[in-house]
Amino acid sequence: MIRKLLRRVFNIRAAPFSASAEPARIPVSQHGVHRGQVSPKAIKVCATLQDHGYQAFIVGGAIRDLLAGFSPKDHDVATNATPEEVRALFRRARIIGRRFKIVHVMNGLETTEVSTFRAAQDAETDSRGRVLADNSYGSLAEDTVRRDFTVNALYYDPLTETIVDYHHGVADLQQKTLRVIGDPRTRYREDPVRMLRAVRLAAKLGLIIDPAARAPIRDMAILLENVPAARLFDEILKLLMSGNAVRCIGQLREEGLHHGLLPLLDIVLDQPIAERFIWLALENTDARVRADKPVSPSFLFAALLWPEVSRKWKERQAAGDPPYPSLFDTMDEVLAVQAQRLAITRRIAGDIKELWGLQPRFDKRMGRAPYRLIEHPRFRAAWDFLHLRAQAGGIPEDLAAWWDSFAHANQDKREELLRTASDSGTAPAHKRRRSRRKPNKSATPEPNPAS
Repeated sequence: MIRKLLRRVFNIRAAPFSASAEPARIPVSQHGVHRGQVSPKAIKVCATLQDHGYQAFIVGGAIRDLLAGFSPKDHDVATNATPEEVRALFRRARIIGRRFKIVHVMNGLETTEVSTFRAAQDAETDSRGRVLADNSYGSLAEDTVRRDFTVNALYYDPLTETIVDYHHGVADLQQKTLRVIGDPRTRYREDPVRMLRAVRLAAKLGLIIDPAARAPIRDMAILLENVPAARLFDEILKLLMSGNAVRCIGQLREEGLHHGLLPLLDIVLDQPIAERFIWLALENTDARVRADKPVSPSFLFAALLWPEVSRKWKERQAAGDPPYPSLFDTMDEVLAVQAQRLAITRRIAGDIKELWGLQPRFDKRMGRAPYRLIEHPRFRAAWDFLHLRAQAGGIPEDLAAWWDSFAHANQDKREELLRTASDSGTAPAHKRRRSRRKPNKSATPEPNPAS
């Protein structure tokens, strides 16, 4: 309360937070975004709010992406109605959030996020300037200066097809520039995640970060230590699954933002095979995202952390530790180090460990072991991981090729493959005879390609 009073009396922070007196009102003939390109559900929300005398716009990323030629995933709405007033207008709506209350309006399977215009000042902050609570409501002009980047401060009225632009965001998109609204240092202190977001948006949209916005990043990267680990995980996940992970990781390193977020990355990228493995994983992920194919977060994080798991596991075995117990000890150790900065969910961590734990089983090409492995529900994902290791040069490529052939072969071909593996010395000498046994054909499983 004292901090808020001082800001009111002395007008602290007022200077950086200013919008143009009159915004640009850009008609559809100039910006080209037609209402048919946006979500009908979001249009319905805007229409309902406007019918009851409120202002309502589709805002932020949806309009930015449409102007940049991308298909938006979400359509958020901003209004001068309070959360309670919004909820009262819709049958299926609920208020969520503590730091800043928003309303989720459900229409069928689609949820539209509705936020109330924020005041330009008076947000509660901690000693470093990070915003803790932000439920002071304001006008449209004030709300625009609380947006992070000019390209995100675009307000689209789907009923008139007009874009309201206070900060020249449309021009910045056309000029391929990412600019922060207000003083960059102040805005990064309010929310350090904005530095990560700047990297992600620049990579996604092909923008150059404005020098004034880029200059403070390296010095202020330490502020990310003050951000909850769960929120960092969400932001890094968006970055890695943006379809531009290669560019994002490269720019994170350039800006010094990866320190503390991916603490093992510097260690990994100093090793040629490990570096190739990481970039291959990111390139494959980008290709799948761009082709609109499903991408597994657990597979991606497993790939990013595997080189360190592999290195430490080899060290433990060299010291005389038994293979499997040492592998699981290593997995726990590496995930614990990473969890200090990114709160990887328990489910994803379990999937990661399962992928890692299956890798040694690919070395056992004898007896019933291969049949049991191809029956495993995660066999396909584990084989994809093995194939990635082979591409990077970490293991022989013929090992991955053998398993691919075995999974898709008929019974006779599988027997031949088992004999070939045994004759090549893959199986221990005292166990090779078992691989020559002919299993019961009726019990032979078919390969499960599930990943």
